Amino acid sequence: MSVQSSAPWTISGVPVTVKRSSRRRSVALQVKPGAVTIYAPQRLTLRQLQDILFRRQEWVEHHLAQYTARSLWAQAYTDGAELPFLGEMLTLRFKLAQKKPLRVGNDLLLPADEPERALEAWTRAACLAPYAALVTEYADLLGMADRLGTVRVSNTATRWGSCSSRGDIRLHWKLSRAPLEVLRYVALHEAAHLLEMNHSPRYWAHVSRVMPGWQAQRLWLREYGQAL
Repeated sequence: MSVQSSAPWTISGVPVTVKRSSRRRSVALQVKPGAVTIYAPQRLTLRQLQDILFRRQEWVEHHLAQYTARSLWAQAYTDGAELPFLGEMLTLRFKLAQKKPLRVGNDLLLPADEPERALEAWTRAACLAPYAALVTEYADLLGMADRLGTVRVSNTATRWGSCSSRGDIRLHWKLSRAPLEVLRYVALHEAAHLLEMNHSPRYWAHVSRVMPGWQAQRLWLREYGQAL
């Protein structure tokens, strides 16, 4: 016998549903787009389930954020959709006869048969020069222009940016969709590693000297980075 009820909790604005069964011996969590469900034995109280849920809250929030990001990304791939790029708003135009992506004013013409691949290729090429200029600006401000190596565009799954011991800096191409101040923060974050290859108080002092209030930009990435 199974009993379903709504729990008095939400995670990231999503209501939690409890499904109890007399045959169940353990607790299981299921996360789907817009839905969080706890499968539990009859014997456990709501307080016990709440404790279990809150211990797994970060895991649940991570999966909900992924579903949200996928949803936003799916909405982006429609003809006429708007997409931010380095502080501007571009309108996507799908063209059957289009062979390569082409920007015309604020319209970005994309091949209709593979718009996602074409958009990534265009973005990676288009943001390289602005990224390099931004990193060079911060390297100059920090007095480390002579340490700066090559600036490249990355597509890593786990980092927005990186700085090697040789001074080579990479920034993720999807940062081009973030607010400009967020992009500037990541560029500064990596340029500051030309001075300190760590995250010591001395490193953060360099970042704060150039960008007071950088914490707001890091918070934005943590909360909304998945949607990029």
